[in-house]
Amino acid sequence: MSDFRSDTVTQPTEAMREAMVSAPLGDDVLGDDPTVHELEALAAVRFGKEAAVFVPSGTMANQAAIAAATRPGDEIIIERGAHCFRYEAGALVRIAGVQVNLLDGDRGILSAAEVEAAVRPDNIHCPPTTLVEIEQTHNAAGGSVWPMEAVDAVRGVADAHGLWVHMDGARLFHAQAASGIDVADWAARADSVSTCLSKGLSAPVGSLTMGSADFVERVRRIRKWLGGGMRQAGVLAACGIVALRDMTERLSEDHETARALAEALSAVDGVGVDVASVETNIVFVDVDDAQGFCDRLGAAGVQVLPASKTRVRFVTHRHVGAADVARVCEALA
Repeated sequence: MSDFRSDTVTQPTEAMREAMVSAPLGDDVLGDDPTVHELEALAAVRFGKEAAVFVPSGTMANQAAIAAATRPGDEIIIERGAHCFRYEAGALVRIAGVQVNLLDGDRGILSAAEVEAAVRPDNIHCPPTTLVEIEQTHNAAGGSVWPMEAVDAVRGVADAHGLWVHMDGARLFHAQAASGIDVADWAARADSVSTCLSKGLSAPVGSLTMGSADFVERVRRIRKWLGGGMRQAGVLAACGIVALRDMTERLSEDHETARALAEALSAVDGVGVDVASVETNIVFVDVDDAQGFCDRLGAAGVQVLPASKTRVRFVTHRHVGAADVARVCEALA
């Protein structure tokens, strides 16, 4: 079976499994799990932030960060396809209690002019605009990478209006692999940043939220009331340490597989692929009937998910390679 459904399907490496067995443990809710401490300290240094907090999921990493940076009734600016709006079950209104101002970006990327125009005036009839969100890389736009100049321009607007910048960096290491720009340089443009350890990096569970020490303490409290406090969480944090230490440099291999897949699919009649848009490890394919397409591929041993009624998403990771690309082509033929 060739599984292209997501890069979250990756299994822990042998080094991760060994680390789980030998990890020293404590009670993380009580603040004394040494392996969680090690992971959080490593992440803070890696992303150039004062502190980090380990949370169970990417959704919690985003939602706790946004809740910690805003007040109920605020308005935040995000791109229409952003994961925190589109795929997190309406949590922005339920958890943070914020209103959303949706903008139409270019492949998920907002311009400074769009953000500037979206900032509300200081008027009692308007909610205060307090945060702008950047998703790097942008999932719904096919793993597109925000150019640094675009991030800097939006950061400039945020500074001019006193807005918090949150970067959903679930796949930020993919941006590093594609651009050559270190994750700490991307994170330096944001007040808070999240990243996922189970998307492509092969950890079984977990994400991190980074920022100032005071901000991270607010996130830690929100994590608690969301039920995200875990006890002997070091067994999971141990995998995260291996992920950050050993698994980031190989992501360019997944990008090469994605490009090879896109090029192969572009030669198939009835399949639409924009090869030039494949920057990282996500390939979108346009077809007449996405669910039927996925069902037929599934019967041939290829797992993939529809992104809409006429679009299918393939995601590459360390468990798929040239042989799996060949299997896709054989199934379609």
